[in-house]
Amino acid sequence: MERTVDMNRKPIVVGVGELLWDMLPSGKKAGGAPVNFVYHASCLGAEGYAISAVGNDELGREILEELDKNHIRHMVEKVPYPTGTVQVDLKDGIPTYTIKEGVAWDHIPLTSAAIDLVEKADAICFGTLAQRSRQSRETIQSISSFAPKDAYLLLDINLRQHYYTKELIEESLYLANVLKVNDEELVVLREMFGLEGPELEVAHWFMERYGLRMFVLTAGASHSTVYTKEETSTMPTAKVQVVDTVGAGDSFSGALITSLLQGKSLAEAHRFAVDTAAFVCSREGAWPVYGK
Repeated sequence: MERTVDMNRKPIVVGVGELLWDMLPSGKKAGGAPVNFVYHASCLGAEGYAISAVGNDELGREILEELDKNHIRHMVEKVPYPTGTVQVDLKDGIPTYTIKEGVAWDHIPLTSAAIDLVEKADAICFGTLAQRSRQSRETIQSISSFAPKDAYLLLDINLRQHYYTKELIEESLYLANVLKVNDEELVVLREMFGLEGPELEVAHWFMERYGLRMFVLTAGASHSTVYTKEETSTMPTAKVQVVDTVGAGDSFSGALITSLLQGKSLAEAHRFAVDTAAFVCSREGAWPVYGK
């Protein structure tokens, strides 16, 4: 069953997981994949909420101000750990990440307010990175279990450094009904699950094995493909002058899911996602201002 939203209300979209400062060569920018997803969904017409944790420190205060300034609703708890940071190095606009450990988003608490929110959500985005710690993993998996059965549960797999295992990926796949991967992550998954053959077969294997409604592949500057059991939509990546690709995949996901919730066809939603990601690549950081 596809979930669309009454046009008299905005779809409710939730991102749960890492909230952090990307320490870029030009200075710090707020980010974290699930929060990036929420930012773009909010800009595109959703009622977006971020669920995470920050430290009771200056970086935490600043990032909460940044969320408010960008009109991102949030349920962000303060915990006795430092606010998360990631060192981002860019080479030809392509980022590499060094992620600090033992930070606030490793300790996201489960709250009744978060459960109440998720019970009425139309879409939830989560990944594997914030599940590297036991507390946040338990919180994310508990929160996801409260979602409505027809809501989109998007696993944006986000494989980083050594912060994932096959067991964690499988646990997450059983919670999700949409899987999003990039081309590098698809190589890892093929090897991990012993999958050969064309991309189409791999996508359908994951959908059948884990009961997914959709398999989304973004292949960098080449193309992207969205698979459902009934349809396949492939589109070339739009050519733009790339400033950096930070947050581009998250903007793709946010645009795709928000468009589907607004009743667009798969092809229409996919086209909008491609155009949105191209816009983000042409701007610095994960949260560019729309309309400029």
